[in-house]
Amino acid sequence: MKLDLKKHLKEMISAPGLSGYEAPIREIIRETWQPLSDEIRVNNLGSLLAIQHGEGAEPRPSVMIAAHMDAIGLMVTGVDKGFLRFTQVGGVDPRILPGQMVTIHATNAGTARDVPGMVVMPPAHLLPKDGQSGPLPQKYLLVDTGLTPAEVKKLVRVGDVISFATEPMELGGECLSGHTLDNRASVAAVTAALEMLSNRKHLWDVVAAATSQEEVGGIGALVDAFAVKPDFAIVIDVTFAKAPGGAGIGNFDMGKVTPLTWGSCNHPALHKALLATAEEYEISVAKDLAPSGSGTDAWSIQVVEAGIPVVELGIPLRYMHTPVEMISLKDVRRAGRLMAEFIANLPLDFMNTVIWE
Repeated sequence: MKLDLKKHLKEMISAPGLSGYEAPIREIIRETWQPLSDEIRVNNLGSLLAIQHGEGAEPRPSVMIAAHMDAIGLMVTGVDKGFLRFTQVGGVDPRILPGQMVTIHATNAGTARDVPGMVVMPPAHLLPKDGQSGPLPQKYLLVDTGLTPAEVKKLVRVGDVISFATEPMELGGECLSGHTLDNRASVAAVTAALEMLSNRKHLWDVVAAATSQEEVGGIGALVDAFAVKPDFAIVIDVTFAKAPGGAGIGNFDMGKVTPLTWGSCNHPALHKALLATAEEYEISVAKDLAPSGSGTDAWSIQVVEAGIPVVELGIPLRYMHTPVEMISLKDVRRAGRLMAEFIANLPLDFMNTVIWE
């Protein structure tokens, strides 16, 4: 049965799965990856690893394709007369929070329960001077569940996590908007690559990794790379698309191009090889400059043990780290195809060409 990529991605961006609490999204990915893999397992920090065996003679080389599945969000820090105070899990800009619909994953009742809520702010005349004009500091924001203080006390406790509750929205030009497209759009591209490779001969073992805890320091990818010890890794994450006020260097048109990262986290020989594959199959790419690091799982993987060569590609995304992120499905398919074509054509002695120059 052919994968419905749009349905797969909409399902993923409708699910919670904050950094360190990835279980809901992991189970969705596991269900999709299971029939596309020969082995599948969860590591000690919650990442999901799916392995497709290659057809080369053993011991076969292996390539890891890594995309983080965790999401930014909030965590309850206190209850004030039935209203919830909170802090951030990952990087959340407080300017986008007022008026957002959220889900509190409440755990105080003995069994987990999802409680709907919304981020609210007091009227300006009730706030101190530093909150009466301009963007409101996070310390003044609250979550309102509509429940009484007694009901909130029974359900919610400090430490419960809060996820965004934005519904996916299909827009023109095969665009999709919603929360956690960073980085579930890239997980969908890995799924597309796995589906293509499941119908293609490839000599190498392929290890797909839906990594955990990227948004809080690239933690899952460190242990994934240590456990797998791949010969090299492909990291895929979102990058900045052209958007209002952001059309300069490092911003890419959605639906037109796959950015290839160029910088300290990317092995030059791998970058050259991936670029050659893109040219051979007429896949449009562009150079995404990251001279001081890419802020992705690439660094976490490349420093494991004696060093693992890494190459990175991206999916252009608008409105990063907001509940209304936007991508083009064309970019997801293109990135998946580029990875699949590259891996399917890897000779067994490919690593002899991977020399730092």
